[in-house]
Parts: sequence; structure tokens; C-alpha cells
Amino acid sequence: MKKLPIGLQTIRNIVEGGYVYIDKTQYVYNLINGARCYFLSRPRRFGKSLLIDTIGEVFGGDKELFKGLWIYGSDYGFEKYPVISLDMSNIANDNPEVLKTSLASCIRKRIADEGLDIPDEIPSDMFKHLIESLHKKYDQKVVVLIDEYDKPILDHIDEIETAKANRKVIRGFYGVLKSMEPHLRFTFITGVSKFTKTTLFSELNNLRDITMADDYANICGIPVDDLDEHFSEHIDGLRELKWFEHEHYSSIRDEILRWYDGYTWDGVTRLLNPFSLLNFFDHKRFYGFWYASGTPKFLLDFIKRQPEIYTNLKNNEFTEEMLDSVDVDMIMVGPLLFQTGYLTVTEVWRTVHGTSYIVDIPNFEVRNAFNLHILSALTERDAEHTGQARMKISRALEAGDLQRMLEILRGLFASIPYQLHIPNESYYHSIFYAVMSLLGFDMDVEVSTSRGRIDAVLELDDKVYVMEFKYENCPPDASAQEKQALFETALNNAMEQIESKGYADRYKGSGKAIYQAAFVFLGRDDIQLRTK
Repeated sequence: MKKLPIGLQTIRNIVEGGYVYIDKTQYVYNLINGARCYFLSRPRRFGKSLLIDTIGEVFGGDKELFKGLWIYGSDYGFEKYPVISLDMSNIANDNPEVLKTSLASCIRKRIADEGLDIPDEIPSDMFKHLIESLHKKYDQKVVVLIDEYDKPILDHIDEIETAKANRKVIRGFYGVLKSMEPHLRFTFITGVSKFTKTTLFSELNNLRDITMADDYANICGIPVDDLDEHFSEHIDGLRELKWFEHEHYSSIRDEILRWYDGYTWDGVTRLLNPFSLLNFFDHKRFYGFWYASGTPKFLLDFIKRQPEIYTNLKNNEFTEEMLDSVDVDMIMVGPLLFQTGYLTVTEVWRTVHGTSYIVDIPNFEVRNAFNLHILSALTERDAEHTGQARMKISRALEAGDLQRMLEILRGLFASIPYQLHIPNESYYHSIFYAVMSLLGFDMDVEVSTSRGRIDAVLELDDKVYVMEFKYENCPPDASAQEKQALFETALNNAMEQIESKGYADRYKGSGKAIYQAAFVFLGRDDIQLRTK
């Protein structure tokens, strides 16, 4: 049984140490023999750094390192080139001055290692002279590999002025690559986001973006087809554990796929999250390893301010231009969630007018952990409290007791800070959907019928809940009688809408008990319900 390469990001350590390696060298061969300048966006901990290192080792010319891998038996000549590899995650970026100093220090170290003498102090000038000097020293064009190119910006996405200042610094630094084209054999740039690509690399008109390219869809990650080939012994080993001992190989495999499968960039090729899969086999338990390794706080902050974002995540659609158009000056949360790994492609539509992508949450790991963290962020309650609320609501729904469910929801709604509340119907609809989804209930919203749209539908094994939401603007000094009058009018209108438009008709042949429910909101914890 081969060892698991947990925490290893260099192909030499993996191959020489006898670790599992998913062979990506055919993609490296295709890259080298294709264009000369590439860009790739993939989520964190998805294998980008290992890919960068593999490319660097191929250009390093040590053919024997790749014995047994695809590229070893190809016609590739393994000619040696000087390689500059920059990992921007190791560059300090607290502010633009620190960023400049850290970049200069990194380049200066490489200069010293090469025994070169480059007097410049400006990082971009040092970078330029390093490329020129290496070309001259080795009489070979230079390979430039940049990993985590966007780190100086992403680290400060919620500090917009610092993000912009850092962007200006690295734009000038990366801009050197355009003028250095005569000295460059190959350039590969990778990171998490695409939202800064256009502004940072606008001068690189030969840059090929392979992020959504079908022929490079599984250049990172573990294809489902490789699971049995590389991890069958590890799956079999799980059956020795008490909690797996009665499970068949196929059932364990299916559960692994449910947790960690689901990523795709072409809507066809399915990939498992490598970080989570390896940690699962190492810890021998299901857990949100990737999610727990670091969730950007700014994503939760965006959703707290705009909870309707979460409502609209399911089967959302983006054009290719939308995925490319986000920048520091105009954050589009949906594309950013896709780029950072919280959404993935489920379908691709190509027409003469362009390409569009249907996206959804990739797997149980992301859905479960993301739901819990968003709910905790919205309600400012801990996971224990929200978990208990879920169990109570589940029992109420199973019993058909919507009033009991409402009491529990009212407590969660009341815990949402006042500054997050927006006085309109769509806001409360979004919050309700978010709370129910985050508690683990799969609720459909804006369900189309022949006579209108149902606000929400929740289906259980033997029950269907058809829901309509209304918000009424209530003066802060309204008396109890005035509030109740508003409630009565709105509840009557909501229930009349459900019945007159026949929202429940489409479920009458399902054999399930049908519950019609009208929810009316006057404020944060002023909620009433009418059922039928």
C-alpha cells in the first residue's frame, strides 16, 4: 500500500518517497508543446503547487525522476532550462511597502544563489535583470512559474485600499513579463481567483487562460476514475474499522464520493478534493477537512450583508464573461464563490452567442460545513445551538406541527443582529430559506406553476409544505391591535393567493399530505403563521 502524500507539494519527495501520485505529466507535456504563457485558477489546496513544482522539475531536465510516469515514455527531450519559481504565499503583504521589501528580498536571494551582481533595489527592475542574466548565464531561455499570484490581494479583499495598493505593486512586478518575452521559454501563473487577472496581466496578450478549458479540466484534483486504481487498498483497509466492518467496498466508496466528489470545470469530468480525500484516509473518518483548513471570513461577511446570495446559489448560471469580470473594485460574490471552491460547474451550455455555466455546491463536505458556518454567522449562535434547533425543527415538520417550528425559527430570527435586517419581503424570504437550508432541509424556492410562482416548497417523505411569504411595513409605534390587523390582512392575502392560484395542485397526486402555509413578517421577531 503506497503512502499518502499529505502535506507534500514536491514531486521529487512524492516519487522518491513511494507516495501515491496521480500522474499529471501528460498535461505538462501538452502545456510545454502548446502555448508559451498560461494562466490557471483553481481553489486552495487543490494541487496547484504540486503542478507548478512538476513543471519546474520537467524543465529541470532530470528524466529519471519521471521513470514510470507518462512523460518518461514520450518524445520529450528533457532539455534543461533555468527556472524562476515564485510562491507568492511566502511573500509578506501586510501593506505595499512590506510587499515591495519582501519581493526584493526574494529576488535578491536568487541573485545571490546564482552568483550574480544586480544592484537594483526596485523589485520589478530586479526581476527583469534576473531573467536577462539567467538567459545570458545559461544560454537558455528562462522558465517563470508563479504560484498564488493573487495572495497579496485576496489577503486584503475586505480592506479595499490595501488590496488596491498591493494590486498596483504586483501589477508592475508581473508587467515585466511582457517586455521579457524574448528571454522566456515558458510562463505559468496560477492562483485561486480570476477576478484580478484582467487588470494584472492586461499587457500579456499571449496569456492563455486554461481555467475553463475542456482539455485541462482535470489538470488538478483526483479524477473519480482514479479512485479505485490508487486508493482501493486504503478503502479496503477501512473495512477493518468497527464502524465500517459491515460495509461493502462499494458502499464505502459511494460515501466517499458523496462527501468529497463533485468538482468539475467542464460539467463532465468529476474530481475529488485531494486535500480532503487524503486526510480522510489518514484520519479514517469523515470530516470537512478542506473547509476547516481555512474559510475566508470575507465570504461570510458578504453573505451576512446580502443573505439573498445564499438563496440564489442553487443552480445559478454565469456566463464566461461574468466569471472573468470580477475585480477588487466590483466584487461579484457568486463568481468569487465559484473560484474559491464553494461552487462548481454542473452543466455547460454552449451556443453561437457564447458559453454559460450552471453551478451548485459540489458535495456534502462543502454544503454541510458552509451551511453551519453561515447560520452561525447570521444568528451569532454556536454550532451546538444551531444543531439542537435543527433536530427540534425536524421533529416538528415530521409531526406536521408548523406552529412549533415557527417558535423555534422565531428564536433564531430574534438572534440575528439588528444591523443585518432589511425591511422588505425578499430579505425575510432569503433569511427563512437560508435558515432552513442551513439546518439541513432541501427547500426549493420560486417554484414555477402554470399560474404563478410558489415562494417555497419543502418536501419530506410523506409531506409537502407549500409556503407563501409576506412582509408588511409596520410603524415602530404601532399598537398591538394595529399589528394584529396588519397580520390578519396579510395572512388572508397570502392564503388566498396560495388557494386561488392552485399552488398545491401539482402535489395532489403525490400521495403525500399537503400543508399550505402563509408566513407574515412585520419585523425581526414579529412573525405569524396560518396553515391549512
